[in-house]
Amino acid sequence: MDRQHILLTALVIVFITGCSTRGTRAYTSASAPSSYSSDRGAHNSYINKKDYSHPTMRPYVIRGIKYYPTVVNVGDEFDGFASWYGPDFHGKLTSNGETYNMYDMTAAHKTLPMNTIVKVTNLRNRKSVVVRINDRGPFIERRIIDLSNTAAKKIDMLGAGTAPVKVEVLGFHSKDKRHTPLEKDLQSSPQDQVIDGFALQIASFSRIEGAIETQQKYNKTDGYETIIKDIQTQSGRMFKVWLKGFRSEQEARDYLALGNFKGSFIVRED
Repeated sequence: MDRQHILLTALVIVFITGCSTRGTRAYTSASAPSSYSSDRGAHNSYINKKDYSHPTMRPYVIRGIKYYPTVVNVGDEFDGFASWYGPDFHGKLTSNGETYNMYDMTAAHKTLPMNTIVKVTNLRNRKSVVVRINDRGPFIERRIIDLSNTAAKKIDMLGAGTAPVKVEVLGFHSKDKRHTPLEKDLQSSPQDQVIDGFALQIASFSRIEGAIETQQKYNKTDGYETIIKDIQTQSGRMFKVWLKGFRSEQEARDYLALGNFKGSFIVRED
């Protein structure tokens, strides 16, 4: 009787210990995954300044290749291949310090800022999913994003392992969300008449903080949009602020002649 009592007690201790090691970092398919809207207006149109100065925005080297986490803007698009990762990384820490949950709507990207919200479209079947960037990778040629298990399942690419995709930046996620209205149409003309090609460079900074302040201060000036270009130069990394939305080179020259921005000059977009 005593031996049975001891055995029962031991089994109870093992069960309790096993459960306690799971803690809050244990995730199952029953866990409710985060969901993110495909509507751009549901997300911040600018990333928080402290997110730009986060350690995950510093250049880093993997297998001899140097990667430069970069500034992006809502509407930017990228083409390439997506892959996915799951059980081998489930429960481990991601690059931004979160615990990876393969059932959540997240993804890894080599250079996008953490908490960037992107829409990923499988070009084979046109199915799409919206995810939040919280990790770095994939470090394989031609692959531009690594989806969580559940995100990959939603666009039917689990079996194939990879798929050609389009990645579109929808906005940025932040706990202290500060909504900045998105541009719908330029005040002076319909958006479909604007030719992306000519812009004015109105400022240049070696630190991202100054570029963000200038971008936010002058955005929507006279109906034009400000963007930040992250450029690697011989003298180092520079953050250039451009004013864009001109319908022609002549319009850009006419606006430059007004002298609203001292030291500005016309640039040609890539």
